[in-house]
Amino acid sequence: MDTLENISLIDLRGTALDRRTLRSRLPRASAEQNAPLEAVRPLLDDIRDRGRAAVADATARFDGVTTGTFRVPATALAESVENLDPAVRAGLEEAIRRVRTVSAAEVPSPRTTTVADGASITTRHLPADRVGLYVPGGLAVYPSSVVMNAVPAQEAGVRSIAISSPPQRDTGLPHPTVLAAAHLLGVGEVWAIGGAQAIGAFAFGFSDEDGELGTAESMEPVDIITGPGNAYVATAKALVREHVGIDAVAGPTEIIVLADSAADPEYVAADLISQAEHDPLAAAVLVTDSPSLAHAVDAHLGTRSAAAEHAERIATSLAGPQSGIVLVDSVDAGIAVVNAYAGEHVELHVADARDVAGRIVNGGAVFVGPHTPVALGDYIAGSNHVLPTMGTAAFGDCLSVHAFLRVSQVVEYTRDALAEVADHISSLATAERLPAHGESVSVRFADRSQEG
Repeated sequence: MDTLENISLIDLRGTALDRRTLRSRLPRASAEQNAPLEAVRPLLDDIRDRGRAAVADATARFDGVTTGTFRVPATALAESVENLDPAVRAGLEEAIRRVRTVSAAEVPSPRTTTVADGASITTRHLPADRVGLYVPGGLAVYPSSVVMNAVPAQEAGVRSIAISSPPQRDTGLPHPTVLAAAHLLGVGEVWAIGGAQAIGAFAFGFSDEDGELGTAESMEPVDIITGPGNAYVATAKALVREHVGIDAVAGPTEIIVLADSAADPEYVAADLISQAEHDPLAAAVLVTDSPSLAHAVDAHLGTRSAAAEHAERIATSLAGPQSGIVLVDSVDAGIAVVNAYAGEHVELHVADARDVAGRIVNGGAVFVGPHTPVALGDYIAGSNHVLPTMGTAAFGDCLSVHAFLRVSQVVEYTRDALAEVADHISSLATAERLPAHGESVSVRFADRSQEG
């Protein structure tokens, strides 16, 4: 079995699965596909210097929209809900309920630790004051991303939330379903700005004095930017993180499925295609110890992708260097491959899937068993679908309440508690050649009765 018809084959049977080998052999998108640095840096510099006028120029150039205002009117938000398909509204409301349930449970309580008599440390988790949430447009519509970004921010206690999403050419506004999701969540500040220019606007803000567009409006800069986007958005987030916090620098979506001979090949193929339809650069990877399953999945990929609405996009994704079927000697070897890949979405179609899930330590979200497809997490599982990509699940986090919280500690010592450690502070300060540190403590115990 040397080749497949619809996706590449990577045969790792009999190969030592050390980290170096796996990193060089596993399918990945090329770096050049995801690094439009030369285009994004001058755009951000222009927004920082010229503000709203630069955003307007970029919007006209990249989105084909010329407008005198970017802030979405409250009337448009309300009308979007009035015109929303009831079935879509019901789905959004259930997604909001489930994500809110999970997010609320993640909020940590303040914790005070007594380290000695009269000495305590209180760890607090404080919400960011203002955040910018980016919701992509382009090849698809993402009201679900409104939910995934806004709900954790709300549960964290963020005071000021702004959403930005690309304008539609016919209306100059973001997609009405995106607006409806924002309105259902009670987010009233929504901007019709897309791409890297939205990231620049969030990072630097703009003022009424930026003029020339007919209508005065201001955007205050934010403290944190979250949300997925294309390569230009990801590059812009990487460039502004010296000014603001970001969740991650994300690449195109990806799925890696670990499956054994008992897996249903049609389920596996359908789930690979579900992510491939996002983007021609999306990654779809199967890891299996069963050559017969690999062949069956390949056949279903051909049949299902040919009949799909986005057949060309899917075929490009499956044929790209970022996708493939990886043959291994055993499920244990497959676990090693999955952990080395550190994928955004990990599906387990194997015997004892729940036990195997405990051994998957690098995965943005892990979906256990044949009835837990990634699409469930994309919309309504209660988990978050803003996840680390391109191998960053080895050290990155899924979006959660914690992305919008800052850890701060309150230190309180009595005089006796400080006296107990005064000599230690003096010794350490002397060792570090910072004697004034020690003196700032010893002065509190000096005999000052003879002063004056």
